[in-house]
Amino acid sequence: MSKTKEDVKQINSLALAYMGDAVIELHVRHHLIDHGHVKPKKLHEHAIDYVSAKAQASYLFYLMDHRILTEEEEQVIKRGRNAKSYTKPKHTDVQTYRYSTAFEALIGYLYFLDQSDRIQFLMDNMYQFQEEEGGLNRGKVNK
Repeated sequence: MSKTKEDVKQINSLALAYMGDAVIELHVRHHLIDHGHVKPKKLHEHAIDYVSAKAQASYLFYLMDHRILTEEEEQVIKRGRNAKSYTKPKHTDVQTYRYSTAFEALIGYLYFLDQSDRIQFLMDNMYQFQEEEGGLNRGKVNK
């Protein structure tokens, strides 16, 4: 069920990130199974390469550095990054967590606008980025 841009702009950034997290998780799981990963332990290990805060933040920096995002998407990212979350990150620093939340908010935003082609484009690029860059999620984000 798609909404108008004005409707979606009214949704709290953390709610967008909540939905974006679910959409990303679904896409990643589908991708991994399509690529022959079927054992639960291996699925989880490979999924972390895509869904960890460090991986998502690294990919978001790639998107920004390569000017892949529209101005509207950049505004959503700024809102998501600046959202006041009272959750303390468990496995990363606050800055990395905020950028990860921003990426999730972007995906949630696109989801509510029924922009499935754009989501798929970004996810396909994320898979390629992660496979080419090989594990950027394991280090600390320095932006």
